Parts: sequence; C-alpha cells; structure tokens
Amino acid sequence: SDSNYKEFICGWGAAAINILVTFPLNKVIFRQMLHNVTTVAAVRQLAGEGLIHLYRGVLPPLMQKSISVSIMFGMYDKCRKPLTATSMHPYIVKIVAAITAGTIESVLVPFERIQTLLQHERYHTHLVNMKDTVRYLWRNHGITEFYRGLTPVLMRNGPSNACFFLLRDEAMQRFPEPKAIPGRMLNQFAIGAMIGAFCSTVFYPCNVLKVHMQRKIGGPFLSVPFAIKEIYKERGSARAFFRGVHLNYTRSCISWGVINVAYEGLKRVLSSH
Repeated sequence: SDSNYKEFICGWGAAAINILVTFPLNKVIFRQMLHNVTTVAAVRQLAGEGLIHLYRGVLPPLMQKSISVSIMFGMYDKCRKPLTATSMHPYIVKIVAAITAGTIESVLVPFERIQTLLQHERYHTHLVNMKDTVRYLWRNHGITEFYRGLTPVLMRNGPSNACFFLLRDEAMQRFPEPKAIPGRMLNQFAIGAMIGAFCSTVFYPCNVLKVHMQRKIGGPFLSVPFAIKEIYKERGSARAFFRGVHLNYTRSCISWGVINVAYEGLKRVLSSH
C-alpha cells in the first residue's frame, strides 16, 4: 500500500526538487575540490565553458540523489519501526536504523563515479554523456571501476545519516510547529538547513577523498591513508581537505532546507489522501 512507501516517495520527490535548484552551485564546489582553486576562479572556469556545459552531468546526481534520499528516509523508517518495539535505547535504535540506511545507499556509488568524470574538464571531449561514460567504463575496466572511491562513501553515509536523524528528531520535538503554513515552512527550512549544513561540513573531507580517488580511470585503487598522504603532499596543508567548504556549507543549507520543506510538504499531501 501507499502508506508503506510514503517515506520513499516523499524522499524521492524532495531530492529531485532540490537537485534542480542547487546543481550549478554543486559544480562550483566540485571544481574547488578538484583543482584547489578559489570560488571566483571556479566560477570563471564554468563561465568560460559556457551555458551549454552548466547542466552537463545533471542526470547522474538527479538519479543518484533522488534514489539516495528515498532510501535514506524510507529505509530509516523501515528499520526504525521494528527496532522501536524491542528493548533497545531509542538513540541506539535511531543510530542503527540510520547507519543501515546509509550503508544501503552506498550501492549508488556508480552514479557519483560517473558524475565525477562528467564534471571533470579533462573528460569533456572524451566522455560525452552518462551513457557514453557507462559504456566506456564497462568495456574497458568492468564493474569494479564503477565502485572506485567506495570506502570514503561508506565512511560518510552511515555516520552522517545518524547525525542528521538524531539532530532532526531532537529539533522537531524541541521546536513546536507553527500553525500557519509560512511559519511552518520557515521552521522546517531552518531545521533542515542548520542540521544538513552541520553534518555535511563535519563529513566534507570524505568527499574530498572520494573526488581525489575517482578523478582517474584505471590503475591501482588507492587506500584511504594513501589518498590522505597524496592530497597532503600535493597541496601542502590540512586546509586543503576543507577547500570549498564555505560554498558547501551554503549549498547544504539551501539543499537540506529545501529537502526538509519538500519532504514534510509531500508527506502532508500523501497523508491527506
């Protein structure tokens, strides 16, 4: 029945709305991670490439993020409900459910892999679109190449989900929901924005590691300690692991604010039917 899949449907819709709003900002952050450049330099790079390339690579994140957020909310709910009936502490229940959902989300790493390659200017002429990239990786390197950079994604997904749901549930309990729709939306946006921005800032170095591991096609797979050493050696400072974090903070505020409002709105609509 619909009620069984409500959390999945709401998560999917909320993420799709969010991606279309924040994709250009994502692209600027990606270039900062990749080239260790300032915001202005990254914007100039993209402006130089023209409008035709601005939404290039939007399909993988649109598919990945909508399915990912659908799994995040849906599986969290599915895992949490049976565990709540046990004698487990409520916080442990939430952490276990969130980490399980985050680990399941990690099967979507191939989408992040393709997105990295499509956003990298080195492959603009070599890899035309998502279909072309999938075909090239499959024919030349096989399934394992799609999962390059899996470890930092596992390090990020479960713990950041636990952080998000614990803080979100606390905030929802502590801040009473206003009756008026504008007030309610503002409340939901603020909760989503603050918590999303906090979690994504804490786990930002995992994304830097992931992009670093995924920038190459073929060759040996880097371990996390080796990738950390390599980034440090190339960039000469621990600050490099947070290059682009200010924009990422802004983007996460908007992203998770939009996702939270859209999710709660869709849930309300589905519940009323």
